[in-house]
Amino acid sequence: MSSEDREAQEDELLALASIYDADEFRKAESVPGGETRIYLDLPQNFKIFMSGSSEEHLQSGAFEYPICFLPPLVLNFELPPDYPSSSPPSFTLSGKWLSPTQLSALCKHLDNLWEEYRGSVVLFAWVQFLKEETLAYLNIISPFELKMGPRGKVQKTAAQALACSEQDLGGAANSEQGLGGAAGSDVDQEEAVDERAVQDVESLSSLIQEILDFDQAQQKKCFDSKLFLCPICFCDKLGSECMHFLECKHVYCKACLKDYFEIQIRDGQVQCLNCPEPKCPSVATPGQVKELVEAELFARYDRLLLQSTLDLMADVVYCPRPCCQLPVMQEPGCTMGICSSCKFAFCSLCRLTYHGVSPCKVTAEKLIDLRDEYLQADEATKRFLEQRFGKRVIQKALEEMESKEWLEKNAKSCPCCGTPIEKLDGCNKMTCTGCMQYFCWICMGTLSRANPYKHFNDPDSPCFNRLFYAMEVNGDF
Repeated sequence: MSSEDREAQEDELLALASIYDADEFRKAESVPGGETRIYLDLPQNFKIFMSGSSEEHLQSGAFEYPICFLPPLVLNFELPPDYPSSSPPSFTLSGKWLSPTQLSALCKHLDNLWEEYRGSVVLFAWVQFLKEETLAYLNIISPFELKMGPRGKVQKTAAQALACSEQDLGGAANSEQGLGGAAGSDVDQEEAVDERAVQDVESLSSLIQEILDFDQAQQKKCFDSKLFLCPICFCDKLGSECMHFLECKHVYCKACLKDYFEIQIRDGQVQCLNCPEPKCPSVATPGQVKELVEAELFARYDRLLLQSTLDLMADVVYCPRPCCQLPVMQEPGCTMGICSSCKFAFCSLCRLTYHGVSPCKVTAEKLIDLRDEYLQADEATKRFLEQRFGKRVIQKALEEMESKEWLEKNAKSCPCCGTPIEKLDGCNKMTCTGCMQYFCWICMGTLSRANPYKHFNDPDSPCFNRLFYAMEVNGDF
């Protein structure tokens, strides 16, 4: 190796290390060479898709995925002793989302660039071409279809690749123009693939997953490095200290969201972990909640969220035993539920022990609610209530309602035992038919059994001289 070549190689590798960060360029330790990872800048609203139907696909048909980042192309190179004076760098070009034919087209163009730069360093020109011109050179536009290279295709040997490269030098400009378009559409599939072109992916299904995972990781990396103003505490914070809602993209610092989530969960409002922006319907994902709150509080959130979800399912009821309360799947059209834990068989309507075709029993407390529900129901609901509780129970509830309303209007309760008393005629000294207690019909106070009329004769009594008050309107009070 001449001193000029050695110096040129060292200067070029040093320049690459200073231009690109450690994630983009790594110098080899044992040999003069290295690895460059080329991240392409995609246009806005770029989409990828895979079409057709095969065992490798998750489903048949076509699926489009909007992405912001694609996995990098990887250029591995080694510098021969007579580079750059005579020989080009030996290299391999690998990528996950380009087919071997497309990668071969890029390899051929790198060879052509070497011929333009022969005698001078060329690595920076290669990297810039791959980074800035790959999409245009291969005619890649959105939506871009992902394809796998054919299995078992014969590749060129290194000698053949070098011979073809040297043979094509004279007509490089003419052949290059046609090759870019051919690579973009995978024309001329029978042409042997350059052995320096490597599509390092196992299947289309794994490829799409790798691309989506990489895109998500890169978006998070970009988010973490930006500054955001939290609308709650009005502080500027790095994205690594913030979180955004997936649907609306509103950003808040994690400290504020943590306090907000904890308050809502303690209050049992697990369905209301919405974006704090007024009227914004976006909801935090369970993963976002788990990242912010403590394990004990997340367990409560998870339990309440499951319960609220089950509550919305028409075929799920809960075991009525207080010590159990487990969810029970109910057969359609059947009112019987059997708890898988405690084996309790119960009616899913009244939550009491299963009673077969007999009407549900109604407690005194529920009788008023049943009456109100029946009076406000439409005909279909009335028929359902009659089948569930029985017509006799419904009629009893209605009669009791009428009796209660009549008593409230026409009777008073005994101040001693509460027995309803109706006054038909006579004076205002009343005798309860239940406990035989004397009381005043006007003020409902109890009267002395020895002298009940003293209450009406005492000037200090509120009912003085009112023994026969309102006799002409019996029962009017």
